Amino acid sequence: AAGLLTTGAPTISGSAVAGATPPYAGATFEADITVSHGCDGADTYKLRVQIPEGVTNVRPVDSVFGAAEVEKDASGNVTAVTWTRPPGNVKPADTHFFHLGLRMKLPSKPFTTLFFPTTQTCSTQGGALTVVEWTNTAGGEHSHDGDAGTGPSENPAPSLYLLPSRMPGWNQYTVEEHVHDLTVFKDALIVWSGAQAYSFNPVTQALIEKEPGVTALTQIHPGTVIWVKY
Repeated sequence: AAGLLTTGAPTISGSAVAGATPPYAGATFEADITVSHGCDGADTYKLRVQIPEGVTNVRPVDSVFGAAEVEKDASGNVTAVTWTRPPGNVKPADTHFFHLGLRMKLPSKPFTTLFFPTTQTCSTQGGALTVVEWTNTAGGEHSHDGDAGTGPSENPAPSLYLLPSRMPGWNQYTVEEHVHDLTVFKDALIVWSGAQAYSFNPVTQALIEKEPGVTALTQIHPGTVIWVKY
């Protein structure tokens, strides 16, 4: 897979539908998997996405890309989903951007990253195949899950960062993970932990740093109780 300069990593995010719900831990989530590039000029022919442990009730969406097939374990849990282009639909060049959909129940583990290792298969119209493995789980920026906390990786696996469910106003959480990128709270008004506080809003953050007896919150350690106002 190394050296595929014209290959864009598949990504996974909230559904492209307006008003889509963020990936809240423990909630049902509609994911939009995007494939922005093929392989060195060849069109994407097949995409296989592995489903991480703890993700349940997985239901794929057939798309204009092609139909989806699921793989299951002995307990009936979906372990992978593969979308394949219909015969004859491979284009002569890498010209299109694709959307693929999944609905799934996310595990109740806020402040953790889920990785979806993905295999991208590209094909020329003559049938020559190129396979790219998007499976690297290094480089997660929000916590220390797995290999996260290192620099950006080559061929990164698509990932979702699980946010805590919330209500308008004040919310109390006990954070069980080490969170060192507080931009996960960029939609919050303010975060408090003891005499420390954080806000993504630079004006509010400047006020925090001027407040007597209050210091800037820069990271959160496991077992910490925080108060967040949305």
